[in-house]
Amino acid sequence: MATVKEDWVNIPQGRVFVKIWGAGDESSAEDVSIILLHDSLGCVELWRDFPERLALATGGRVIAYDRLGFGQSDPYPGALGLDFVSEEASGPFSAVCDHLGLGHFVAFGHSVGGSMAAVCAATYPARCCALVTESAQAFVEERTLEGIREAWQEFMQEGQLERLKKYHGDKAAWVLSAWVDTWLSDGFRHWNLDAYLPLVRCPVLVIHGEQDEYGSVLHPERIASLTAGRAVAEILPNCGHVPHREQEATVINTVKAFLARQA
Repeated sequence: MATVKEDWVNIPQGRVFVKIWGAGDESSAEDVSIILLHDSLGCVELWRDFPERLALATGGRVIAYDRLGFGQSDPYPGALGLDFVSEEASGPFSAVCDHLGLGHFVAFGHSVGGSMAAVCAATYPARCCALVTESAQAFVEERTLEGIREAWQEFMQEGQLERLKKYHGDKAAWVLSAWVDTWLSDGFRHWNLDAYLPLVRCPVLVIHGEQDEYGSVLHPERIASLTAGRAVAEILPNCGHVPHREQEATVINTVKAFLARQA
């Protein structure tokens, strides 16, 4: 069993909850930690046992945090801005790294968290040793929007919002609105990662389920082709939007082998 520690990081808008697996309680600027960024409805708890298993497999330290407005972190002040993907890198992500004294890191994100991880890698090229994206969106695709519309209709059914309240408490309605209203807004229609991907100079692993209901293989193809570092795309057959849950062993082994090549 990996060592587990919980922490809180203060930012101007509130407190951010952090959980750490592996490598003991102490770290130095030379240590390289894997930082997990969750998806649009996610939080630390929804990673389940994946962070611990990843820490045990890689022998390193895995860090996950609840973005502001999610999980155990404080509520987000107001509506989510349309620049929320890029703002995460210079805001909470940077604060978490500074609080924990991280000199270098591996950015690992799922879904929109993967988009954020790519921006983090582009923003801190000297500190990001590797980038792992999983089911990340690189642009706004109709397939993504249709998946969100279908999910929203399901959440509108009686009792379905309780699923989110289990993880986000009183913030559940805001979490759902932040996802649906932002992605379906006209102002977000032309969002993409094109300006950031060429600034990513570290090695890149792009994981994507062949049957991802929120994005076609055009997303991993774009990420792999536009990043400046060495990039490999792993398209998993018979897999949807959550590879780390649907094919956990494959994801962990793939990430372990990828990181071992960078050592």
